Amino acid sequence: MGNTCTEGQIDGRTGAFEDGAMSEVTAASLRRSSRVFHKMRVEVQGRAHNRKKFKETCETVVVNGHGGLLMLKHEVDNGEMLVITNPETQEDQECRIVYLGDPGDKGQRVGIEFLTPAPRFWGVEFSDNSPTVVSSVVH
Repeated sequence: MGNTCTEGQIDGRTGAFEDGAMSEVTAASLRRSSRVFHKMRVEVQGRAHNRKKFKETCETVVVNGHGGLLMLKHEVDNGEMLVITNPETQEDQECRIVYLGDPGDKGQRVGIEFLTPAPRFWGVEFSDNSPTVVSSVVH
């Protein structure tokens, strides 16, 4: 199943110059918060595709103040709810699966959206599109 979250995605638009030549312009919609590649371990709980409860320690790929992209080993369904725990702070966040990548040897990329924005959850401060890590722990 593909991405159901269309906000902030990149779309291609084509236009013609006065001489008739075609040029492709890629425009990005404004995002609610900036994204940053930030690898950290988190604990995820939810229901797998087979409806059985699971608990897994996985890693983030990309994070922002409204969610992130995780690498999960369990097969899950788009739209399912998950609870993510930051092991450094023991903070929990409820989230919804909004994107499923293709499964691979290392797992599946799973896009999640927090039910309530939590810009400090990841230990990264998102300000003026220049995220900075605020945690002193190296991941």
